[in-house]
Amino acid sequence: MLTNRVSAIACQLAATLASRYDRHVPIQGEYEPSPAKFVADQVALYEATGGKEGGTLQDKPVVILGTRGRHSGKVRKSPLMRVEQNGTYAVIASMGGAPKHPVWYLNLIASPAVTLQDGANVYEMAAREVQGDEKARWWALALDAWPAYADYQANTDRQIPVVVLEPTR
Repeated sequence: MLTNRVSAIACQLAATLASRYDRHVPIQGEYEPSPAKFVADQVALYEATGGKEGGTLQDKPVVILGTRGRHSGKVRKSPLMRVEQNGTYAVIASMGGAPKHPVWYLNLIASPAVTLQDGANVYEMAAREVQGDEKARWWALALDAWPAYADYQANTDRQIPVVVLEPTR
């Protein structure tokens, strides 16, 4: 009985570690729409039209980030401001300057294999948080894309994370 329990725990640990370190596994599985109706509606419209509709926020382009829920294991999707340079993207975990990190950020830290839809194109990406000079460079690009990020940072005590998404293929 104890051997079965230890074996089950070992398998669970191995699966958890694999999900954290295998950056080449595409996100598959059951999709759970956001509980926020406007987010779920925007994602559905964006996906149905290849980004031709639902692809902007205040006339600025957005992308759809797909993550695996760290608790549920279900696929989650979030529209985020488009920050891109030479096929590499950045996502900014601002949550409008809220005191807590957005759930999508916690999900991708737990499992850095993500998808990113930019218009009709869907990419498998590996996520990594950036610091120092690299963060400063991406932050400047983010401010060009969405100037309100500066206000969000000014209105929160936490440092807003910047996460770079790089193609896995």
